[in-house]
Amino acid sequence: MGSDNRHTILLMQTTQNKESRIFYDYETVPLAMDGVCQMFEKKLKELNPTLKNITYDITDLYTYVDKLADMSALVFSPQVNAYLPYNKDWIKKRAFGHLKKQAQ
Repeated sequence: MGSDNRHTILLMQTTQNKESRIFYDYETVPLAMDGVCQMFEKKLKELNPTLKNITYDITDLYTYVDKLADMSALVFSPQVNAYLPYNKDWIKKRAFGHLKKQAQ
């Protein structure tokens, strides 16, 4: 089983208010990265309701992630039989790789 095919829990806090905390459950790392992109695209649509087509580049996605009060990922590691934590920088790198694969 490759490192991408591991159960992933995405933890997110959108504002400083602790009640804005939420988690998302994904079967694989790529599905989690797809989820991050979808959340960002949903936010863009909310901010630009009259636009039919919205485009963005990776720096826009990075800014979105950085502006969140918190975002981290817990990725299951069968070697230690536990979830390993990853920060925003790891999520941004993985999201970039995911988008790059999709563009090919």
